[in-house]
Amino acid sequence: MLKEELQALDASSTLEQFEKFKKLVLEKNKVMNLTTITEDEEFDVKHFMDSLSLLHLEEVKKAKNLLDVGTGAGFPGIPVKIVRKDLKVTLLDSLKKRVTFLNESIESLGLTDIHAIHGRAEELSRKAEHRESFDLVTSRAVANLATLYEYNLPFVKVGGYMVAMKGPDISEEAKQGEKALEKLGGKLVKIQEVDLPFDIKHTLVLVTKVKPTPKQYPRAGGKPRKQPIGL
Repeated sequence: MLKEELQALDASSTLEQFEKFKKLVLEKNKVMNLTTITEDEEFDVKHFMDSLSLLHLEEVKKAKNLLDVGTGAGFPGIPVKIVRKDLKVTLLDSLKKRVTFLNESIESLGLTDIHAIHGRAEELSRKAEHRESFDLVTSRAVANLATLYEYNLPFVKVGGYMVAMKGPDISEEAKQGEKALEKLGGKLVKIQEVDLPFDIKHTLVLVTKVKPTPKQYPRAGGKPRKQPIGL
């Protein structure tokens, strides 16, 4: 299944790198909690093919730099980078041990123009070198949309995009996030359904940044998660 997906993306030559990355994740998973998915085909579908679904969005194809917020074991950032060699990728995670593993994996895979950094989104997005400096910001299974918008939109350039990778039915969640989206300078472009093998249905929530995020956002003290805007 993964092989066919890579053929569709004109990236058949990257299969070996994907297999190597899977081995690295599963080996490290024995001593660190990285994933509950350890069966071969399920891993390919739920981690690799799910991550690569981003590359079917035209807006993603045009991006020059990507920030993956709350990347965990490197999804979707590393699979996207393996296929899009020209893309500059930054992986952000709040756990130092994971960041160390990711940078070791990047080196082992021979990837360039990609690195993992340690920190919290609500702190790093206030720094000048990160704020409103990315064409594309994405997150996979990190938080509800209202919270996620506050974490991610401060990183996005005006004219850039954010993609939230979500589960099957997010219509109510999207409605609840409308106030936060407007307040933070974003505008919903579309919600695209993704059909994966094993009858798995996911959605990609594509948002564009239409104006700068007000300076008071993101709020500190865990407020984006505890008290989402508009909820």
